[in-house]
Amino acid sequence: MHLVQILLPRWDRWGVALPPGLYSDVCEELAQRFGGVTCYGRAPGQGLWRDDEGRVQRDDVVVIEIMLEQLDEAFWRGYRSELEKRFKQKELVVRALPMVRL
Repeated sequence: MHLVQILLPRWDRWGVALPPGLYSDVCEELAQRFGGVTCYGRAPGQGLWRDDEGRVQRDDVVVIEIMLEQLDEAFWRGYRSELEKRFKQKELVVRALPMVRL
């Protein structure tokens, strides 16, 4: 099994708040496609990183998780690209982790 995690920002790359409907659309799409999804939107996570100029950047993120039997990497690469456009980002994090269901 695999756990796919999508980290979606609260603001676009210009600092404008993104509409709540974007997140619910993603959650609904994934629930329909995969039969279930978990969306953590009420307590956003905080990400910090250094940009190319060495400045610390900050972002609040909504985390979306999907458990899958099979991982279709081509689908997830394409979906990440689509989400980058929808959320007006240069790059988004979509990661897959092996998992054991207990």
